[in-house]
Amino acid sequence: MSRSKIIDLFQERNIVVPIYILKNYQKFQVELDCFLFLMYLYNYGNKMLFNPTLFSNELNIDLSKVMSFVNDLTEKKLIRVEVLKNDKGLMEEVVVLDDFYNKLSYIIIEEKNDSSSTIYGMIENEFGRTLSPIEVTIINAWLEHQFGEDMIKEALKEAVFNGVSNLRYIDRILYEWEKDGVKTVQDVEDRRKKRQKNREKEGNVDIDIVDWDWLDEE
Repeated sequence: MSRSKIIDLFQERNIVVPIYILKNYQKFQVELDCFLFLMYLYNYGNKMLFNPTLFSNELNIDLSKVMSFVNDLTEKKLIRVEVLKNDKGLMEEVVVLDDFYNKLSYIIIEEKNDSSSTIYGMIENEFGRTLSPIEVTIINAWLEHQFGEDMIKEALKEAVFNGVSNLRYIDRILYEWEKDGVKTVQDVEDRRKKRQKNREKEGNVDIDIVDWDWLDEE
């Protein structure tokens, strides 16, 4: 191979990996080779044409390995392969990176809130999914409004008890508590005991939180 061809090899399209993403790649919970494949897709941009053969040729890896990476990244909710209409009106398969961007945003926001990061994981576990950047922003607003983690956890318990996996529902609970002067976990417990006594005494259904028709909220 001539020297000029060797130089041409080094002048081919580069794959750029932001140092921040590289430092935090383990948070994506994928193996390093799968992460590098993700960065390859990231460099092509969102909604690139899904072409496993091209990926295989450009990366010099087996097609079966490419499909393994795609499956792993899909299962980890970092990418999606969708059929969308292109500019010519034709349907084609594309790689959608929205989930990766959401996860990256969450990592950045969570890092800025290390002192209170446990509440994010707790809500995710109860909801059974990753929080969106908008939901993380809402939680940040609660904390900035000086709702302590303990109070947010108690509100989460109320929501789970009522079978609601909805941040607006928790927000409503916190609002009602603030309006009624409920400021501590002990206040919450006292409130619950009082409601329980009222139920036992009068046989009424507890409607303190349940009566809010969250399904009609937009």
